[in-house]
Amino acid sequence: MPRPAKSASNPSGSLFAGERTFATTHWSVVTAAGNRNSEEAAAAFEKLCRAYWYPLYAYVRRKGLSAADAQDLTQEFFYRMIGKNYLESVDRNAGSFRSFLLASINHLLANEWDKARTLKRGGGHEIISLDAEEAEGRFLQEPALNGSAEKAFDRRWALTLLDRALGRLREEFTAAGKLQQFDLLKAFLSDIASEGEYAALAEPLGLEAGGVAVAVHRLRQRYREIVRAEIAQTVTTEAELSAEMEYLFAALD
Repeated sequence: MPRPAKSASNPSGSLFAGERTFATTHWSVVTAAGNRNSEEAAAAFEKLCRAYWYPLYAYVRRKGLSAADAQDLTQEFFYRMIGKNYLESVDRNAGSFRSFLLASINHLLANEWDKARTLKRGGGHEIISLDAEEAEGRFLQEPALNGSAEKAFDRRWALTLLDRALGRLREEFTAAGKLQQFDLLKAFLSDIASEGEYAALAEPLGLEAGGVAVAVHRLRQRYREIVRAEIAQTVTTEAELSAEMEYLFAALD
């Protein structure tokens, strides 16, 4: 999966500062709501859950649950968080959405495991659109990872985030009528071009070799901006954003 390139001046692949307000990011809306009944906060929380349900499913599978139990437990978790509006469990010091979600699912596993695993197959609550066959297929295709389930969770979270950013980038190029350019250049989001590669792409792109280099630079820059924006939706401050970016990129190494 392509990831923002690192450099000596930008060791974590961080983005330009850009907009520094976090007042309306999804997670900041949730934490600001506290225990008040807020439709805006509930909607923001649901968007985050729909975006990042798979790392949670893979995590409970790695904790030893069967595919059926993992699906039911994941749905039960989201039912409690979304369907029963458990936003009162979120406070202003909750940290990142990633850390909150992991702590919350561990609480469910530790305190109500016996109750949760008695859920009847298919009889639980359908809150997140979770295709059981797709989810399990993705899980079985993942390489075996050394280390704890928590480390695997962080890595899968980071990969999900980068995949979302890449999808957004592709949509932008498609809307601009530049899908061919995106398809030909996306490999350079993570790989350094070898000698002659840019020149080989010049003709199909209708550019000079130097123009290809400029296009790659702009592609990387925009990708970094989108990655930063995705991560910003899961934190509440600039300091948390920097820390989360560093943490997640380290999880990929």
